[in-house]
Amino acid sequence: MQIAKNSAVTINYEMYNAEGVQIDKTEEPIAYLHGGYDNILPLVEEALHGKSVGDTVEVTMSPEDAFGEFEPELVRDEDKDVFPPEVEVGMMFEADDPVSGDVILFRVTEVNDSSVTVDGNHPFAGMTIRFVASVVEVRDATSEELSHGHVHGAHGHHH
Repeated sequence: MQIAKNSAVTINYEMYNAEGVQIDKTEEPIAYLHGGYDNILPLVEEALHGKSVGDTVEVTMSPEDAFGEFEPELVRDEDKDVFPPEVEVGMMFEADDPVSGDVILFRVTEVNDSSVTVDGNHPFAGMTIRFVASVVEVRDATSEELSHGHVHGAHGHHH
């Protein structure tokens, strides 16, 4: 079966930065709903369209096509007393963007005696990314998956 709109697709992937250093990979296969559901990067989805089990794709993406440009205004120093006492580098916190009202996920990047530095950029923001994926499984999505907009099951979303 070829990957087409409304396919449930399971892949393994590896991601590399511009220097060829691996920055991420699947430990277990991941599943996504194919066909514009925003479950995977659009250029990767485009490359996977029409592929079958066993096929591999490789896509190199600029920051704007991958995880966005690095936005310095999303790096903030906050008073340490607004965080839990156990705050440490790597923790994640949600905050409302006062301008857009959107929820932004911030990652703690530094903890000092009186302040905590948080970064709302994706960890791969500003990077050119080479994404290599191999197709593990392709099947028709269920009507429930289509109505929810994501794949359910072992490698997909759990409710």
